[in-house]
Amino acid sequence: MIPKPRPVRPSKLDPFKEQIKKWVMEDHCANCEVIFERLQKMGYTGRISILKEYVQPLRPAVAGHAPVQRYETKPGEQVQFDWGECVYEHEGQMRKFYGFTAILGYSRMRFVTFVKRCDTPTLIRCLMEAFEYFGGLTKVALTDRMKSVLLEMEENKPRWNPRFADFMVSIGVAARVCKAYTPQTKGKVERTVSHVKKSLWGGVTFTDLDDLNRQAHAWCERINSRVHRTTHARPVDRLAEEKLLPLPQDFAWERFATEERKVTWDGYVSYDGVLYGLPGTLQLAGKQVQVADAQGSGFCLVSGSAGICDCQASALTRERTARGAVEDRRLRLGCPPCAHALRPFAACPGRRKPSLTGV
Repeated sequence: MIPKPRPVRPSKLDPFKEQIKKWVMEDHCANCEVIFERLQKMGYTGRISILKEYVQPLRPAVAGHAPVQRYETKPGEQVQFDWGECVYEHEGQMRKFYGFTAILGYSRMRFVTFVKRCDTPTLIRCLMEAFEYFGGLTKVALTDRMKSVLLEMEENKPRWNPRFADFMVSIGVAARVCKAYTPQTKGKVERTVSHVKKSLWGGVTFTDLDDLNRQAHAWCERINSRVHRTTHARPVDRLAEEKLLPLPQDFAWERFATEERKVTWDGYVSYDGVLYGLPGTLQLAGKQVQVADAQGSGFCLVSGSAGICDCQASALTRERTARGAVEDRRLRLGCPPCAHALRPFAACPGRRKPSLTGV
């Protein structure tokens, strides 16, 4: 007598399978820990083991690669950083942000922020934010051979990007680059960039760049408060063991947060593809000025020795009307203007100051 097959028992995961397929197949989010957190918010009460069994066959095949020997660094010795290109769709057009990622080699403390550009001034600002987030400087910074860092190798000697070299020498951090075609040398940040794309970027929704960066910093605080699989400790706890070098103070540090711009003859400054109208008279027309980014508030205009902190400059954009004609549209940014000359850049109202408190 042939025994009857057992009836298939319903799974707690059944009501969520279609949503899981969408996350994995369309949003390219195959990280089970991230999916598990999202499902719990939707009412899932099952275990993560069931989820892993279901997601495994949905994952795309991964090409093999040669084994790499892992190496560890001493506390305060090294930070690794790199870029990741993140593409999204807005109003039917494909656009992209650049995700800057940095990780401390010993504690595995991670930092992520998104920007519109990946040029040298932006790279320096991102490094400054990372060091401020970590609370100090390492002895060495390791990355790959990007043009914003290394222009070329001349007879096995590096010819550094002058602006990047000036920054690194001034803050006392030694720059190192990987050997050609060996990105695995900085495997810690390579894995972090991959984790950002699979965990944070996959399926994320945001209203603008500032909203995205708020989510990125909250994500950093969450993963920095979790036990790391390699060190078996929380990065936020091991951070105290790093004993990082102190950050430079005042002008020695803040001068690297600025970029040079030329004021147009009708009183505008171009920044991140937007024209900003300067307040007051046209006394700066045709002159070179220093511009510092004020996150979420346009920019801080530094002019002369005293300086002006203008967080409420008017933005001039060109928009195409329904009839096809191009019109100028002036917008006023909402950040309260500073009431006096330029304060330290970190104290500007538009400046983001991340904390290390776990969420």
